[in-house]
Amino acid sequence: MDSQVLVALALSLVGGLSTSIGALVVILNPTPNLKMLGLLQGFAAGLMLSISFFDLAHNALNSIGFLKGNLWFFAGVIFFAVVANFIPEPTLAPSTDVRSKKNNGDDGGKDLMKKHRRQVLFSGIITAIGISLHNFPEGMAVFLGSMKGLRVGLNLALAIALHNIPEGVAVALPIYFATQSKWQAFKLATLSGFAEPLGVVIVAYLFPSSLSPEILEGLLGSVGGVMAFLTLHEMLPLAFDYAGQKQAVKAVFLGMAFMSASLYFLELSLPKDMSL
Repeated sequence: MDSQVLVALALSLVGGLSTSIGALVVILNPTPNLKMLGLLQGFAAGLMLSISFFDLAHNALNSIGFLKGNLWFFAGVIFFAVVANFIPEPTLAPSTDVRSKKNNGDDGGKDLMKKHRRQVLFSGIITAIGISLHNFPEGMAVFLGSMKGLRVGLNLALAIALHNIPEGVAVALPIYFATQSKWQAFKLATLSGFAEPLGVVIVAYLFPSSLSPEILEGLLGSVGGVMAFLTLHEMLPLAFDYAGQKQAVKAVFLGMAFMSASLYFLELSLPKDMSL
């Protein structure tokens, strides 16, 4: 069990710290390419959908039956739908809009920037809190996936890591605008990602060391429901907004194809006792 927790912690750190990459994007380029972020979000959405339906839900249906598998899957959907109601929606719009007025150089734009600086800072802090709450169940998902096998944990960590890069931008951009401090923007975006390994630590103590195979498959089916809801509720709308519907859909299918290929090659390359 200890080795499983360590593996899950390592994988969740990869996913959680990818918010730091998003912060670096802001630090190096305070007006990031939103279309590229949208394409990245679409690609990550494809990875998540592939994992949810072709791996987690598929295995749950085959292992514990159609009815139980669906019940577990939709329990995950309902759980995260309820959680999402209490999580503020991350957005890049406020800081980029105000920054564009700053670049126009007029006095009205400067006054507006001063007036909204505190509001933008508050928005960034709320976004960081929301993303931290958002990352917590993702850490739980990585832990449960790692209990099933290294292949599942790796795939979940990869998809979540790509998904977390735009989230790091969403935290760092308003903080950098409000404080003009690259360090504060980087620090807060990075801290928001640490909720993911924290989720691993907490769930490791909540679940017994030896779950029955049926319960584990059911929980992974619920993880599939969580990931599916997250993708359709949050990731796809952002991808459509930033990259456009046609380009985002292409990125989604590219991500699905990439993940399907990785599922196949990881299955071949990992030892049998590690790829369940």
